[in-house]
Amino acid sequence: MEVKRLITIFSDQKEELLAHDLSLLCDRMEEKQLSSESKLAQVVIGVRRSGKSTLCEKFIRQQGLEFAYANFDDDRLIGLETDDFDRVLDALYQIYGDFKYLFLDEVQNIKGWQLFVNRMLRQKVRLFVTGSNSKLLSSELTTHLTGRHNKVELYPFSFTEYATMLGVELHSPSTKSKALRKKALREYLTDGGFPELMYEQNKRGYIDALLNSIIKNDIARRFRLRHVEVLRRMATHLADNFCQEFVATNLAKLFGVSNHTIENYYSYLKEAFLLLGVPKFSYKSRERVHGEKVYVVDVAFVSERSGTFLTENIGWRLENVVYVELLRRYRPEYADVFYYRDKQCEVDFVIAKGGKVEQLVQVSYDISAEKTLNREINGLLKAAAKLHCDNLLLINFDEDREEKANGYTIRIVPATEWLIR
Repeated sequence: MEVKRLITIFSDQKEELLAHDLSLLCDRMEEKQLSSESKLAQVVIGVRRSGKSTLCEKFIRQQGLEFAYANFDDDRLIGLETDDFDRVLDALYQIYGDFKYLFLDEVQNIKGWQLFVNRMLRQKVRLFVTGSNSKLLSSELTTHLTGRHNKVELYPFSFTEYATMLGVELHSPSTKSKALRKKALREYLTDGGFPELMYEQNKRGYIDALLNSIIKNDIARRFRLRHVEVLRRMATHLADNFCQEFVATNLAKLFGVSNHTIENYYSYLKEAFLLLGVPKFSYKSRERVHGEKVYVVDVAFVSERSGTFLTENIGWRLENVVYVELLRRYRPEYADVFYYRDKQCEVDFVIAKGGKVEQLVQVSYDISAEKTLNREINGLLKAAAKLHCDNLLLINFDEDREEKANGYTIRIVPATEWLIR
């Protein structure tokens, strides 16, 4: 592609970027994971439209850094190849001058991007990079940027960020404030946390278009899949059956393809961050690779998608929201999230770090029925004894108290209070 054409495209992108009003944006917890001083490439990955570009832009501009910007998720740049990167640099230097920071948006769209990033690092350019496919980024970063990148995973808005954007008071103990937080949570459990979706009237149309883009651009085109319709149907089926165990043989029979195809497609859906898998906790590695439970990256893919009939699954929605929040909090601390199940009990989430179980978390929307409360508490107690953990948590919608049983103390907390940081 000619440099003159690239100058036009990147100048348009610069104008669009600098027109953004940063005062309208809320702070996001992942900003703390970024560094303008580090020599490592700052790599932000996550599902499309989760705010990766905005996160980097806000951080860079608020730091007052002199930077250049190139967004490769631009239809005018389709067909750009490895050999074009020198022309990309030529255009950017003509637009921005002698920049020290370079922001590359959705860079995985260009083949050979990792070699270009590595070259920039050798030339002492500080890099911010975003991408929407975890395997491509992870595998290529591992191969070419070993020890030279800081990976930050970004999800759609947390409940704290969602409520902040709505102007909801987060910490007041007043009756009114607590009620408004509960109202906001009910809406969040339906609407989800995609930033643009908060202001979109046609929510279903937005989610359908986003899902289509993930299926076509982030998976089918990149992996050159033949059974695209099977992939789409599988994605919607798993989204409808979130919080359930993934069984490849059942899906292979349902869609008329091999187990191998199903397992590959499942891995692609996770790599594109549409789905998230929770492994089963076990001290035996061979048992951890089977029986994964499936969650969606955002509950909007459950409620706002065409063809869905799930309306009364509020408990699963809360469980899904809690899981994504656990990932936000614990992955940056190098802790892992599992679920636990044996013949006697099941616990929704196990937080483990360094081979030690640090917390057991149960999620139940409504524990007003004695039978439900006893089931959740007994599951925690049995798992606590087997896993040698006394940090027990039961997240629900309303109740806030402690329960003591069998020498353990179980904290019962409202979801609104636990989700707010």
